[in-house]
Amino acid sequence: MAFLGLRLGNEPEMGPPDIQSLGILAEEHGYGEVWMTEGVGRDSLTQLTAIAAVTNRIGLGTGILPMFSRTPLVTAMSSAGLAAVSDGRFILGLGVGNRPATEDGHGVAFSQPMEHLSDLIHIVRGLLQGEEVSHDGKAITVSKASLGHAAPTGKVPIYIAALGPRMLRLAGAIGDGVLLSWTATSYLEQAIQLVRGGAVKAGRDPSEVEISGYLRVAMTDDLDAGRASLQREIARYAGGSHYRSYFRNTGFDAEMAGTQTARGHSDNPAMAAVISKNMQSELGVVGPAEVCWTRIEKLRGMGLTKLVIAPLTVGEIKSSYERTIKALAPQG
Repeated sequence: MAFLGLRLGNEPEMGPPDIQSLGILAEEHGYGEVWMTEGVGRDSLTQLTAIAAVTNRIGLGTGILPMFSRTPLVTAMSSAGLAAVSDGRFILGLGVGNRPATEDGHGVAFSQPMEHLSDLIHIVRGLLQGEEVSHDGKAITVSKASLGHAAPTGKVPIYIAALGPRMLRLAGAIGDGVLLSWTATSYLEQAIQLVRGGAVKAGRDPSEVEISGYLRVAMTDDLDAGRASLQREIARYAGGSHYRSYFRNTGFDAEMAGTQTARGHSDNPAMAAVISKNMQSELGVVGPAEVCWTRIEKLRGMGLTKLVIAPLTVGEIKSSYERTIKALAPQG
């Protein structure tokens, strides 16, 4: 059976019973993993713990855990806890986040992100392997850190969320996998080559690094409503300077110039309106199940081997998830 994962958006409108029921539904329909976002609102770890309590097989990943908001030891402790609760199904997805959220929201300096992530992964991986870790890094120094006897018995894979070339290469160099997001179809092969190049430069076999990524999906027969949902979601991300720069660098300069002009509140209709049909078709897919499956298979053929669908809301949130989960159940 071909792999397919599911991204849940951690929407505050859905409580723990809703999240649990979606996890159960995804497991029943053959999905390999559930990835939980973290930004504002609830943390991802408690949401995944709720899903772990009512499922038996499906993998559980943080997509992603912003690295500056937790120390390496707390990150490893949380990972060990979730690995225990889920009987070894946890995947630690890490990313640098962004400066405004880090400094304004957390009150923590956004400094040396690449070095911080590299040090963090070195320390966390050692702790999860049961080691006593002393590390004098470029960004983080720890001495005799340990999980004691609480280290997991099995491996906890560490995935790196990556957008630009430097982070893609770093994912190839030190990650067990890369987690792509908003990767245009026209940029995907280049992004994968950057990951593989980073692995080769680090003396690794590129096949050791899983290529995983989100595909935003509006699975609906109401094409106008689906396109509007996708437009709004792209515009929401383009409201942040880091994503605006990323979109500009991957072929959407005209659209990003338009969002600058229309910039205001994150759901400003003028911002959504400048997201062209070409940008929509490059970054997501809108349509009935057969249209969505055509895109999924195309991306798999291009090298996105662990594709994760990210359902967009068309109508009520939970029913949108349920409809998409059922209609796109993994096929053999």
